[in-house]
Amino acid sequence: MTIGEIKKILDCEVVCCEDRLDAEIHTACGSDMMSDVLAYVKDQSCLLTGLVNPQVVRTADMMDMHCVIFVRGKKPDKAMIELAKERDITLMCTAYRMFAACGKLWENGLRGGN
Repeated sequence: MTIGEIKKILDCEVVCCEDRLDAEIHTACGSDMMSDVLAYVKDQSCLLTGLVNPQVVRTADMMDMHCVIFVRGKKPDKAMIELAKERDITLMCTAYRMFAACGKLWENGLRGGN
């Protein structure tokens, strides 16, 4: 699945790095606790979260993620957007809640890793 396909499925607004919509996404995870993402998430390429702070982008960068999707209509600030641009991480926003967003992606074939 590509970032562009995820954008359509979740009716996302692309906040930055729109030029990367053709990047392949093989797995995803949903979490508001970045410590859990660091401790338990392996080989994920997309993060869904309701947490909006620079640590989210730093965590995604450390975990080699290609995309962060903010749920519940949350929006990143300018500092987060600049950080994501520097690290080539696509940021998107969706109005869906975390559970529904993850469910829609699962329903369309995107799975979580082990």
